[in-house]
Amino acid sequence: MRYIPITCAQREHMLATVGVTGIGELFADVPAQAVLQGLLDLPEPLSEVDLVRHVRGLANQNVPATELVSFAGAGMYDHHIPSVVDHILRRPEFFTAYTPYQPEVSQGTLQGIYEYQSMVCELTGMDVANASMYDGATAFVEAALMACRITRRSRVVVSGTVHPEWIETLETYAASGLLEVVGDECTGGLSDASSLASLVDDRTAAVLVASPNFVGNIEDLAAIGAVARAAGALFVVASNPIMLGVLEPPSTFGADIVVGEGQPLGSPMSLGGPGLGLFACRESHVRQMPGRLVGRTVDIDGNHAFVLTLSTREQHIRREKATSNICSNHALNALAAGAYLCAVGAEGLVGIARSCVAKAHYLRDALLSTGRFSAPWGTPFGYEFALAYEGDASEMHDEMLARGYLAGVVVEAPEGGDLVVFAVTEKRTRGEIDAFVKEVASL
Repeated sequence: MRYIPITCAQREHMLATVGVTGIGELFADVPAQAVLQGLLDLPEPLSEVDLVRHVRGLANQNVPATELVSFAGAGMYDHHIPSVVDHILRRPEFFTAYTPYQPEVSQGTLQGIYEYQSMVCELTGMDVANASMYDGATAFVEAALMACRITRRSRVVVSGTVHPEWIETLETYAASGLLEVVGDECTGGLSDASSLASLVDDRTAAVLVASPNFVGNIEDLAAIGAVARAAGALFVVASNPIMLGVLEPPSTFGADIVVGEGQPLGSPMSLGGPGLGLFACRESHVRQMPGRLVGRTVDIDGNHAFVLTLSTREQHIRREKATSNICSNHALNALAAGAYLCAVGAEGLVGIARSCVAKAHYLRDALLSTGRFSAPWGTPFGYEFALAYEGDASEMHDEMLARGYLAGVVVEAPEGGDLVVFAVTEKRTRGEIDAFVKEVASL
């Protein structure tokens, strides 16, 4: 909305025209206790020079993760981004484009989205992928809502090993009364299929699980999927797209909807986002899929053309008929993911995943050998794992930060106490890992 300045005389003229003597009379219906009395408690205005100096001073209090050796993960990962990705993103026709409101005019944008969708389908093994969602958490919630629409049920069962912030996002939606969320208590680092089965009944729309889960462990998707199918519920799987380079796709285990956080595919770590919500499903469910879908066809001359095929969002159809209140997708991040996957290729993605897994296992063994860490469980994991620290984990983390390392992410263990979740990407060298272990052991 544009700001149109007016003069004092113009203001007085308008007030006189509507028959009031002051602006306060326009808000006479607002309760007095809700009206701000006096001025906001703000500092005095600054000149532009002083403001720039002030903001830079605030920014300099942060230490960019790119200047640290990062072993942090828990949903955001320090992967290498090929330079070609940024080169493509900064092309003016992509970088400045918002949602195309005459979409067929933007053939390049539609082709980019179509190819992104195709690669997400290849990764997940699913039939259809949408043009992306805000982040992994919103994709996770939309999967639960979609399952409710398909099954005409309103209860979802969520494994306790899913990222706690994703569960919190789901519960925020549930507070509106749209659905009921039931979860189990996870104490062993993995979902317990029998525990989930005890929560499932004929009201259950979906069973939701993440693999690798929040602490990096690989779930038994076959067993959990059987729990969902036995109740006539949908099976929703969240996964890490890098790990899908070496893991069986969730479709192999009967997943109906697959979601994930796409940040590892060509987007830098960014506190607060933007993220990239991956969303894919079976073709039979496509009419209930949220967001937008780009398809490919031919024009009257037989040339390939890309079209906005499905867009069941509020801006295009009646609100009560919309599948989601999410109006836009993260097109630039989706384009980054597509460019990243094109740049590394299928074999490259496998190599990256294997490198991450191998280095993670090397770090875990090295940390355990120091005697300062212990393993709470011995379950299969990918490139992320959790260990208990023999001491104050937060103090260790702070000390290592002062030495130039992000020493994992300290989380609360289900059994009580703290765990440290470490992630090792292909960027970490043998020398960095050895130096980190040496520093930790010296504390």
